[in-house]
Amino acid sequence: MIVASEKANQAVTKRHNARLVFKTIYDHELISRAEIARLTNLTATTVSNVIGELIGEGVVEEVGSVSTERGKPPTLVGLCRDARHVLALNLAQNVFRGGIFNLRGDLLHQQCRPAAGLQGEDALKTVQGLVDALLPHTSRPLLGIGVGAPGLIDAAHGVINRAVNLRWYDLPLAQLLSERYGLPIHVVNDNQASLLAEHLFGHYRNLANLVVIRVGRGIGAGIMANGQLLQHTGAGEIGHVTVVEQGERCSCGNDGCLETVASSRAIVERARNLLADYPHTRLATFVSARGELDIQAVIDAWRAGDTFLDPIVEDVGRYLGIAIAHLIGILGSTRVLLCGSVTGFGEPLLRRIREEVEQRSFTAQLQPPAIDLVSLESDIIMLGATALLLKHELGLF
Repeated sequence: MIVASEKANQAVTKRHNARLVFKTIYDHELISRAEIARLTNLTATTVSNVIGELIGEGVVEEVGSVSTERGKPPTLVGLCRDARHVLALNLAQNVFRGGIFNLRGDLLHQQCRPAAGLQGEDALKTVQGLVDALLPHTSRPLLGIGVGAPGLIDAAHGVINRAVNLRWYDLPLAQLLSERYGLPIHVVNDNQASLLAEHLFGHYRNLANLVVIRVGRGIGAGIMANGQLLQHTGAGEIGHVTVVEQGERCSCGNDGCLETVASSRAIVERARNLLADYPHTRLATFVSARGELDIQAVIDAWRAGDTFLDPIVEDVGRYLGIAIAHLIGILGSTRVLLCGSVTGFGEPLLRRIREEVEQRSFTAQLQPPAIDLVSLESDIIMLGATALLLKHELGLF
């Protein structure tokens, strides 16, 4: 019994060391064995043994040496970015998107499928069809499938508890896809996916305290606190925080939720109501040309000089600022990033948010709030699903 326990402990230690060395290599373009040993506090022998195994698996390679003032130049090692591929899905919008990524998050191939109005089994079949179409485009061993999805998600079990628009309730998506494809499957909420993308691939990589807020048809946040992703069911649902007392009834049943005044749906509806009083504006021209009023039309018209839309931008910034001030008050000093459709309002929106946060947050008064837009421009949810898979399968967090 004692021998078995010792072997188990040795296996755990070996796995821990392998992940630690791999993460250190991943975090650097090129690095020497000696530097890895210094950063990880592992022995030189342990580092060399782990690197030998990683080279044998084809995920790490020796890539030359660097000159030094004395002694033999150390050999550098680096990641083989195309050693493995990841299949990632974004199911959070009216078009399902899927892509093949390498270990550095480079998009190698992508496809999409219309999903507006799809529900239940039809939506699931569309997901399966998208995966079927993507698989032939993987030219390297596939680590698995990462999924960014809307709604309340039990990430530990890959179950979508509640995605209203898709009519998915307690759907064991990870199990269904794993049984079909025989691959590791990991599912994450779209807001948390946005955070993971920025944390692994973005400008704010490896930041221990980070919040990414998605503002689109809905509003939600991914939260990293002390290096830990808050991933329990319902974490980050700030779209349903009350910001207007006795305000408009929200779809969740509450009154005055943030989504009722700051989501793209709320912005479009308010612009629609104003349009009747401003028929000779750029917005009216854009709507006539496009045949519909959507958030992009509002943003384009505002950028083109439709000042009658200024109060909308002002109010969106104020209400987002109220919610973010509460968040900072709970979490303490943290960097907050915004993504989603309303980020098209740019710096004027950010400036109004910062002003509101500074007025309402004691923490922000001590240290000005760091509130910016995300640094990533490509499909951040697919990138986040890729990061999720790398997190679980390679230990990159």
